[in-house]
Amino acid sequence: MTSKVYVALRVKATPERAFAAFVEEIGAWWRPSMLFQTTPRPGRLSFEPGAGGRLIETREAGKVFEIGKVRIWEPPRRLVFSWRQSNFPLDLHTEVEVGFEAVGEETRVSIEHRGFDRVPAGAARHGFPDQVLLMRLADFWRAQIAALGDLTR
Repeated sequence: MTSKVYVALRVKATPERAFAAFVEEIGAWWRPSMLFQTTPRPGRLSFEPGAGGRLIETREAGKVFEIGKVRIWEPPRRLVFSWRQSNFPLDLHTEVEVGFEAVGEETRVSIEHRGFDRVPAGAARHGFPDQVLLMRLADFWRAQIAALGDLTR
């Protein structure tokens, strides 16, 4: 199985603005997914800035869940963090790398989500064969980048 997906879209923003919106305003643009849930009942995502910071989801009642840890924090060009979905085994994380590259007056936001070869069959894969799971994951990330682009217009 290919263990990663890669998607890229352009947003109408500078790399500085796109990076800032991605990490500082993720709670405003993020679109929860039934397939790729980070918690059983979606809350509001946020990043703790800097390498070693966390990606967390806070529910309405205030309970906080750690989705992952920031591994690389290089504003405004690169962000890498671990990722754990609610249906993953407790010790399993995948990795997400986000790139921000100026293209004229826009920024190409690219996402590579890797490590799905370690995700076991069953609930964590929703019963999908490998190719279908990765196609759905790519669609999920395309929608997230599009939502980010809507915010930065």
